[in-house]
Amino acid sequence: MADLGPQDHIVLGLIARHGPLTPYELKALLEESVDYFWPVPHAQLYRIPVRLAEQGLLDEEAEQGGRRRRLFHLTGKGRAELKRWLADPQSPPAETRDPAQLKLFFADLGAPGDVVALANSEAAEHRRLLGLYRSLHAEIDPGDEVRAVSRARILRLGIRHEQAYVEFWEDLAADPEYRERRRK
Repeated sequence: MADLGPQDHIVLGLIARHGPLTPYELKALLEESVDYFWPVPHAQLYRIPVRLAEQGLLDEEAEQGGRRRRLFHLTGKGRAELKRWLADPQSPPAETRDPAQLKLFFADLGAPGDVVALANSEAAEHRRLLGLYRSLHAEIDPGDEVRAVSRARILRLGIRHEQAYVEFWEDLAADPEYRERRRK
């Protein structure tokens, strides 16, 4: 079996959590959950389940009439792979491809005011995301036993992450030379 990537485990996890799904349903669930921190191109959500079915990790059921939707079910082999992946405490290093960080790295090559403009723009965007995550956290239905705990965990991480970004970019906007000062 080919090595599975994060997007494969996303598909296995969503189907394990929610039951049999069509690629369209996968897309909708992705958009309300992991898409905030691990986006998967929607076109892949139509290819990944087929590939996982070819590997025996999912079963495919095609409707005979109507829209002829393809419904994917988790197999025992797929559940075992998901459990194996979850039980492995090791993860590869985080992938950060943040265009703002790239601009910041080369900021000394630009105009002096560019850093302040970038910092103000980034602070505003991360404040927006912080507000979104706080709102999503406040909207968690504690009665939703399927998702309440997992959503609360990941949103708490997202909130802390965005708080750190807001703090950094606001500090940089206030002091573009960023002289290693500490917040009090």
